Amino acid sequence: MFGSHLSIAGGMENALLAARQLDMDCVQVFTKNQRQWAVKPLETKQIDAWFAAMDQTGIRDTVSHDSYLINLASPDPGSWKRSMALFEEEIRRCDLLAIPYLVTHPGSHMGKGEDKGLARIAEAFNRLHDKLPQAKVITCLEITAGQGTNLGYRFEHLAAIIEQVETPDRLAVCLDTAHLLAAGYDLTSGPGMKSVLRECDAVLGLDRVKVVHVNDSKVERGKRVDRHEHIGLGHVARTAFSMLVNSFPGPKVLETPKGPAPDGRPWDALNLAALRQMVRRGKSGKQKT
Repeated sequence: MFGSHLSIAGGMENALLAARQLDMDCVQVFTKNQRQWAVKPLETKQIDAWFAAMDQTGIRDTVSHDSYLINLASPDPGSWKRSMALFEEEIRRCDLLAIPYLVTHPGSHMGKGEDKGLARIAEAFNRLHDKLPQAKVITCLEITAGQGTNLGYRFEHLAAIIEQVETPDRLAVCLDTAHLLAAGYDLTSGPGMKSVLRECDAVLGLDRVKVVHVNDSKVERGKRVDRHEHIGLGHVARTAFSMLVNSFPGPKVLETPKGPAPDGRPWDALNLAALRQMVRRGKSGKQKT
């Protein structure tokens, strides 16, 4: 299933309506203004409008991305507590909206070292899970490009967090093709992608991957910079994209630039068409995903 991260301007339901107009199967959203710490609780009318749009569009496969302000690896006590409080709100909002997956960047150790940062993240999740034992949303740790002191640019980082969390079934993984390439993984060919998937399976288990962000990359392999590009216009090989989209049945979400393409169509429509052309079909002629 394919979709995109869409705007919630004017109401969260508008993302679902826009997704249907673009013939998407799923959608990713922020459940709040991701640039602000302060957040008002969701109102009943907002929740009702979201579910009404789900019924209208038939789109049930949804993903949320948390605020980029959150840093669960922060060594600063005040920042860490504030990050946990906001992440708690993210979890509560996903549950109210029946969003099954919440994607998050693991965090930045801010110079204190990777092991300490990873332990800090795990401790944050243990506290959050203890506080919200009935929450249904699965948090998907996203692979990152590895800029600065950001964690999560190796499969081993994600595995270390999961291993230290007391309820590991509440955590999953989000792969991002642009981030993988920037972090140094070989997405420049089909054989390279096959090797990456084999490594992911050995370290994390492919069944742990619940969401995939399908983005091309403006930067070359190993540059450790996060710069998304339209499908086919960057450094990720088409064969790598093809192998990836045929390996996972869950949400595959575009986070590519918005706006009109040179032919006037939305870029999302062109990128979705490019990805759908890569889907292998079974003997019945139906797409396997």
